[in-house]
Amino acid sequence: MYAIVKTGGKQYKVAVGDVVEVEKLEGEPGTAVNFPALLVVDGNDITHDASALEKFSVTGKVVEQSKGPKIRIHKFKNKTGYHKRQGHRQKLTRVEVTGISDK
Repeated sequence: MYAIVKTGGKQYKVAVGDVVEVEKLEGEPGTAVNFPALLVVDGNDITHDASALEKFSVTGKVVEQSKGPKIRIHKFKNKTGYHKRQGHRQKLTRVEVTGISDK
């Protein structure tokens, strides 16, 4: 059994026991989180109807808060002396999926 969940503007395929890195969610390690399911596949049964998906809940547990790799941005314009350096590290949350259940 697996589900497609949406968080942080992205969609992830998750199953029970998977550890997924998603964009930052509030909460300390050990905090429970719920995700809205967009699709649930259980063997040959595929559930994608919005009214049927309201019955399903995908739960997880925050494992850790971390940061992604450093991304270096360098903007440059020729012959004008313009250059700008900037860096970015995305804040991430590692979540372990603990259950996909029918309410």
